[in-house]
Amino acid sequence: MNNYTPWSVDEIAKWVAQDIEEGMYVNLGIGQPTKVAGFLPEDKDIFLHSENGVLGMGPEPAEGEEDGDLTNAGKQYITLLKGGSYFHHGDSFTMIRGGHIDLCVLGAFEVAENGDIANWFLGRPQDIPAVGGAMDLAVGAKEVYVMMDHVSKNGAPKIVETLNLPITGERCVDRIYTDLAVIDVTDQGLVVRKRVAGLTFDELQANTGAKLIQQ
Repeated sequence: MNNYTPWSVDEIAKWVAQDIEEGMYVNLGIGQPTKVAGFLPEDKDIFLHSENGVLGMGPEPAEGEEDGDLTNAGKQYITLLKGGSYFHHGDSFTMIRGGHIDLCVLGAFEVAENGDIANWFLGRPQDIPAVGGAMDLAVGAKEVYVMMDHVSKNGAPKIVETLNLPITGERCVDRIYTDLAVIDVTDQGLVVRKRVAGLTFDELQANTGAKLIQQ
């Protein structure tokens, strides 16, 4: 029996939000990363970008106040902060490819110990066979954080020595946030910054497919 309780998605999102710095331009990927928007500190100016052409996103609208013209790239309803804007899809990708996004937070199926990321294709018949905007974000953003479960639904580690799935971006991930730990990807290896209460380092290592370094 485990002596620890994994973090919820909301708890992971809070850790990510706390690490985003004042003045950053940030893209939140589809899936778990969208939760980060609801936990950004109110005393910081942080500018949220979405690749479908929005800058200055606010939190999710209250029920009944949704605007069909305001959605993020994941087709979720959003709000627009004062001074926010929306623009052409091509201009949005010019921002990404031009290096104007300070940080992106992506979901992932796997992350390798060298920072490679796989997040677009599991080989299932229903999967869309195209990498999409994550490829541009992985190489265009100045920093890349990943939010994901530590292991897959069948219990396989999602942090691995080398990717088993088709790659999205090479050596691009700087930090990994999972339901068990926060891990930095460094030149020395995978450094554990924090882990859930009650989880030992050996237990974390047993759930990880690459060597970890205890801080």
